[in-house]
Amino acid sequence: MFYIRSMSDVEIPAIPPDRRRGRAAASNDTGRFEPYGRVAVDDGWSRDDDQPMLRTEVAIERPRSVISYNQSPDLPFDRSINPYRGCEHGCIYCFARPSHAYLGLSPGLDFETRLIARPTAPDVLADELRKPSYRVRPLAIGTNTDPYQPIEKNHQIMRRILQVLLDHRHPVAIVTKGTLIERDLDILGELARANLVRVGISVTTLDRKLSRAMEPRAPAPDRRLAVIRALADAGVETRIMASPMIPGLSDHELEAILTAGRDAGAVAASWIMLRLPREVSPLFQDWLAVHHPDRAARVMARLREMHDGRDYSAEWGKRMRGQGHYARMIAARFAVAARRLGLDSTRPALDCGQFRVPPRPGDQLSLL
Repeated sequence: MFYIRSMSDVEIPAIPPDRRRGRAAASNDTGRFEPYGRVAVDDGWSRDDDQPMLRTEVAIERPRSVISYNQSPDLPFDRSINPYRGCEHGCIYCFARPSHAYLGLSPGLDFETRLIARPTAPDVLADELRKPSYRVRPLAIGTNTDPYQPIEKNHQIMRRILQVLLDHRHPVAIVTKGTLIERDLDILGELARANLVRVGISVTTLDRKLSRAMEPRAPAPDRRLAVIRALADAGVETRIMASPMIPGLSDHELEAILTAGRDAGAVAASWIMLRLPREVSPLFQDWLAVHHPDRAARVMARLREMHDGRDYSAEWGKRMRGQGHYARMIAARFAVAARRLGLDSTRPALDCGQFRVPPRPGDQLSLL
């Protein structure tokens, strides 16, 4: 049974573990824009076994536009697409969790279980690319939520987006943890031969146990390395992304992650420090208290050291990697390892000169 009370008064209890098996977040606090919270209370009529396990729900959104533009000076792209909102991978550290609050949903378990699919996104994208005012630059996909999360198997939105991009000869950069990308090797291989695609595979840790705890529905680390190998075999240049690095928990694996990526066929590397914006911080700290109570204080102390005493600072130029002695040490370790492994070379830019708008049935063909 639930009752509603002002958000200023509410303290959301943890969801029982049996109801959230395979999920990383322990609570489902109401989004920050909502004036009221819903709190479960025991009224004496229910039993523990009456509460069902949380299942993944997918709602449908039909967007009017799909290309999102940004002017962030510390991002290497100025436009992106999100085929899905929310992510079933459920990574406890995901910096995209706060975006679920804009939907009136919780950045906690709602982010992992109440997902939004955008099945018309490929058609809307094609319409946007056809506009005379459109100017081509590489599109980024997977920078917020993973385009190859499990529900992509049924919805196939990402595959249809890739086909639109191939038809338009449009460059694209993809970031994912998902093995479903292997399904699209035919399209990706064709894009790669035209220098129109780059892929980044994110590996946070090589420890399967740690990965399962903090990334419960993401593929295991060795499976992600196999994806790099498959992409390399298909001629797709792939970056190993050691991100996020978690100080005091996974940062000691930095060199091992880069080495494993290089051995699997990666040709470049990058890293990002753990970011804890808004609701991510309390969710992550709750997770630490349960899974690594002996390291929790050290992890948070290191993070605060890198953000002027705060859990997180969104200041451009510093938010991705922090600042101070510890951040410089990780950056130096990365630079040495990347150079030693041959992962520090500058890659040629994706080709924007091939862009074209393919004719549609009934269109007047050019005589040129």
